[in-house]
Amino acid sequence: MKKLQVISVISAITSLLIATPLMAQTTIIKNVNGYTLSGETLIKFSAISFTNDTINKTYQPGETIDIANDVVVIDGHGQTMLPGLIDAHGHVLGYGHSLLRVDLVNSASEADAVNRTIVYAKDNPSLSWVLGRGWNQVQWLNNSYPSAKSLDKAFPDKPVWLKRVDGHAGWANSKAMALAGITAASKAPAGGEIIRDEKGQPTGVFIDNAMELITASIAPPSRSEDKLALTKAMHSLASLGLTSVHDAGIDQNNINLYKELASENNMTIRINGMLYLPSENWQQQLAQGPFKTHDDMFIFNSVKIQADGALGSRGASLINDYSDHAGHKGLLLHDKETLQHYIDFAMNAGFQVNTHAIGDNANKLILDLYQQAIAKSNTKSLRHRIEHAQVLRLVDIPRFASLNVIASMQATHATSDKNMAVTRLGEQRILGAYAWRKLLDSNAVIAAGSDFPVESPNPFYGLHAAITRQDHNNSPQGGWYGEQKMTPVEALRSFTLDAAYAAHQEKLIGSLEAGKKADFILLSDDIFTMPASQIWQSQVLQTWVAGKKVFSLAEPSVAK
Repeated sequence: MKKLQVISVISAITSLLIATPLMAQTTIIKNVNGYTLSGETLIKFSAISFTNDTINKTYQPGETIDIANDVVVIDGHGQTMLPGLIDAHGHVLGYGHSLLRVDLVNSASEADAVNRTIVYAKDNPSLSWVLGRGWNQVQWLNNSYPSAKSLDKAFPDKPVWLKRVDGHAGWANSKAMALAGITAASKAPAGGEIIRDEKGQPTGVFIDNAMELITASIAPPSRSEDKLALTKAMHSLASLGLTSVHDAGIDQNNINLYKELASENNMTIRINGMLYLPSENWQQQLAQGPFKTHDDMFIFNSVKIQADGALGSRGASLINDYSDHAGHKGLLLHDKETLQHYIDFAMNAGFQVNTHAIGDNANKLILDLYQQAIAKSNTKSLRHRIEHAQVLRLVDIPRFASLNVIASMQATHATSDKNMAVTRLGEQRILGAYAWRKLLDSNAVIAAGSDFPVESPNPFYGLHAAITRQDHNNSPQGGWYGEQKMTPVEALRSFTLDAAYAAHQEKLIGSLEAGKKADFILLSDDIFTMPASQIWQSQVLQTWVAGKKVFSLAEPSVAK
């Protein structure tokens, strides 16, 4: 009986310890060159205090800091501190899977490529296929295609598929060819070639359309591989200074993985997920309503719909013909009635609707459909969004503010597209394209992103493009349609407060103020005083999310 009583007491104490919140720990980072935003005003500060994940106070330069004995004090060594940057439009799983590839760019030889693959496979033992890209036999001394034999020695039982740098050839091992059913009798499809040895046996290299013979056998990523991809992606994004990302187009499986990662405390950065419509069981998922974790590391309160294609491929839906393709106006991916159904269903379920629209016809159509649906559902306060908002009729620009619709835009699209956009659109339509200044002057909110992995997720590339409208070679002089530039403060705001606002999180993150989460980054450079042409080269030294350091290039000094 006494033994049972002791066990009961121990059990009660254990339960009490589990239920008791962690002891509050206050940290002060002093001696920083800090910037944050209050409304549209840039505020400077020299120190920040936070307890656990919440900011207590920022200190003005010269202000006295009272430090209690139990406070951890970190010297910021004069580094620049900014609010954590937010990417309002990225694809986390796709980016993560791009990181789960062997990097063979500039490999010195076939043996070097094999060795890189071996090292990578040892670091990622759970992968069912070893995938990679970047080899180029022209750079090798023998100038010859590689063979399956060199891979077979290291990978007798695991399939390997490595794409050439240009994506027009692939290199497989024997296991991969066996899974694909490749034999000496296999024939290449039209537009493809199977490289063979002197005996007619496939060597392991497949050209162009013949690559499909292998890729058709590559199984979709497993759940564990998807989870690993998300984890790697979040770590990589944190190293670039991103503390939050709006994941633009996820499915129910992704939602469950994020919930699982959050329950394991493995969310490196905050994720705002948009459910892709249509995806499997999307109606049932929306019927459950919005969701967020208790620590706000994962939230799900929006959907993603795709109205048209891209400008470069002439898939963006235009009102009039493409200037370089008479008789072609692009295409809509859904008819008007289907788009209306998705929009109405999501708004009525209480979800923010975020629709991809690039061409002026797609943007006009979505604004029209939003106007009708917002009036019927009374959801103007949900701050619906248009993702990209790339080519707009000038008369449609004021509609964003009047409908409380956010323009979710990617500054690097302008600097990437500048060499073809005028050709596609002509001299008049281009005046409503990538029109950041016109939108801001009409009181629209712009939430900045990158659309990674289509573009680099590095937010400093986006800040640089927004401020200069130039590429990394400082071209063109004065910026491409330079009158549409953002100011440095506007650009920072688009990656912080306005991106947070676009996720209904402006009271939680986006600026460094008392009561908000301690999400911030430290840089060696000051983006407000350095030459604007160099902003894209800025290097993140530390990234903190919810008061925890999640990335560091060098450990800071700690003093009492």
